Amino acid sequence: MSKKIVLVDGCRTPFLKSGGAYMDLMSYQLGKYAISGLLDKTGIDPAEIDQVIMGTVISNLKTSNVAREAALSAGIPNTTPCQTVTQACISANRAISNAWMELFTGQAEVVIAGGVDNTSATPIAYKKEMQKKLFKAQKLKSTADYLKFGTSLRPGDFAPDPPKVAEYSTNRVMGQDCDIMVARLEISREDQDAFAVRSHQMAAKAWEDGHLSKEVVAVSPPPSFELIHMDDGVRGDSSIEKISKLKPAFDKKFGSLTAANSSFLTDGGSAVLLMTEEKAKALKLKPKAELVDFVFTGQSLENELLLGPAYAVAKLFEKTGMTFDDMDVVEFHEAFAGQILSNIKCLASEEFAKEKLGRKKAVGEVPMDKFNLWGGSLSIGHPFGATGARLLTTTANRLIHEKGKYGVLAACAAGAHGHAMLIKKYEA
Repeated sequence: MSKKIVLVDGCRTPFLKSGGAYMDLMSYQLGKYAISGLLDKTGIDPAEIDQVIMGTVISNLKTSNVAREAALSAGIPNTTPCQTVTQACISANRAISNAWMELFTGQAEVVIAGGVDNTSATPIAYKKEMQKKLFKAQKLKSTADYLKFGTSLRPGDFAPDPPKVAEYSTNRVMGQDCDIMVARLEISREDQDAFAVRSHQMAAKAWEDGHLSKEVVAVSPPPSFELIHMDDGVRGDSSIEKISKLKPAFDKKFGSLTAANSSFLTDGGSAVLLMTEEKAKALKLKPKAELVDFVFTGQSLENELLLGPAYAVAKLFEKTGMTFDDMDVVEFHEAFAGQILSNIKCLASEEFAKEKLGRKKAVGEVPMDKFNLWGGSLSIGHPFGATGARLLTTTANRLIHEKGKYGVLAACAAGAHGHAMLIKKYEA
């Protein structure tokens, strides 16, 4: 009999726009909030945790193993090993999948997995010439050495070298790639705006109905210590009339992507509690879902950067024998409205199936009446390393609320990667 890996519960911090109330925090502190909230929510003894695995994208050299710092500050014993993983926007998905493998192979019985990113605390470096000078300056000893070093500096040396959210291989930012893709697939600006409005209105309703508040742990970050309990990017009053007036954000002349139909830089942390079914029974914890299977994919960086969900869902369905008809809940990461609509179009395309997937027929029509009904990254926000755990938590909670059986979640990521996971509502 195959071992069952189950999700007991998950939670996250409020997701806040970059430059907001998390400005003075380090990433590990957001991870601490998420892990502490998960411990409080489930009531599990921290000593039961065998491992902590967290995903992140923007690494801080002072806390390079952010999982360790987050876990220790949240009260996890120092005898619990921790690891940090990174795979761009699917870093938390990778952390969860690694946890699944640790549990399935018997290396652990209980694992906390998730992710964190604080784009507000992104390290900003100097350019290479200044870095070389500063590196050599570590060996300075005498006053004369320091004087010589000081006179060697030029005004241009102090120019910062801020990071760019771009593919190293192509030097294009993701928005540029999406603009190219939606033009090729003939995704209109009007349809993109309509989907963005849908996301915001769905998220606003989910907050109003109390669904998202059950997934979020309130925080009081310094220096103000003001209590924050909601995401700050959700615009329930969003309308096509309002956002249709915005100018293109990437391709200024021909582009159709705008600030409104693209996800925004976001700070936040998330965590989920995973364990074997046997351990859950021993601890008298009631799981929410079973993690059935998952896949990762890689595509062309030139023209398939954002098609991860189409490739990953196709691979997952091929592997498990499932189809969209079997799914009661569908949750995709929303990097851009155009990215979502492109993946939906490709999944329904026989041409794409034959040419790209080697299939005789299309993967299938995405059932929009089951799709991202509590909003998505366009409205809730997208801390790069944390979104995967939000997707898993929401998919499980929706299965319970909507009395469904199977759910699929998927995401794209920089580097032209994709991920998809199949989960099932837990039944003892």
